[in-house]
Amino acid sequence: MGGTARVSVEVDRAWRVHVLIAELALRGLQATWELATVEGQLVVRTAYATTLAALGAAWLRTTAKRPPPNFHLNGPRLRLWAAAAGGPDQHGYVLRLGAADEPWWESVGAALAALGLPAVLLGPRAGGPAYRITGRRRLGRLAELVGDRPAAAPPAEWPG
Repeated sequence: MGGTARVSVEVDRAWRVHVLIAELALRGLQATWELATVEGQLVVRTAYATTLAALGAAWLRTTAKRPPPNFHLNGPRLRLWAAAAGGPDQHGYVLRLGAADEPWWESVGAALAALGLPAVLLGPRAGGPAYRITGRRRLGRLAELVGDRPAAAPPAEWPG
């Protein structure tokens, strides 16, 4: 939109809204939230910003959203993912994926593995789509990468 772009994320809990707005503010981005049309979902949106234009162009080729060819993860990116769609399950820590993004799940898994976090892809019938990280060492690595728990995040929901 006129050399700008914005980020929009649907989340399922109010604490995620608070954490994402704070994290985006730390990155110099103003964000707001609203109720989505899907029952129980909330949407966090940044304002349109020129600083997001390159990110938008990298992720939106043609009309489809997809990871750019040089896609990689790091601690700050994992922190945003954990805030938006992460949580524990009985076997480890789960990072949820978008159901419509199935063609890109493999590249996301490769990016996790490259970061030292090989994970199991859970299909929709197994509670996914999501990647599950298991094992004490891997969970410790995840906690190290995402950093300290934000104040708004329930202790049981944050890695560590």
